[in-house]
Amino acid sequence: MIDFDHFAAVDMRVGRIVEVEDFPEARKPAWKLRVDFGPEIGIKRSSAQVKNYAREELEGRLVIGVVNFPPRQIGPMRSEVLVLGTYSDDGVLLLTPEPNAALGDRVG
Repeated sequence: MIDFDHFAAVDMRVGRIVEVEDFPEARKPAWKLRVDFGPEIGIKRSSAQVKNYAREELEGRLVIGVVNFPPRQIGPMRSEVLVLGTYSDDGVLLLTPEPNAALGDRVG
């Protein structure tokens, strides 16, 4: 169990995927993403194991990301945010906010 202060310490924000690149160096199939979290946070990079989505399905999509984890080195790439999703038999399914959510909106 955690208390509310621990939960509140996780900074989850609304972002929009603005660029999707191949990531052939990844051990598991993944995309390199650039996600815009609005003017306060800016554009951050992420590696995401969401190969069940086509590039066209990802570009422009709103997502939820954790923006206050320390960066992780994933192969040759530095991943700056964790894009959130659920695990299913079909792969990772991205968490998506309501369409009128603004970039940078905090989840809580």
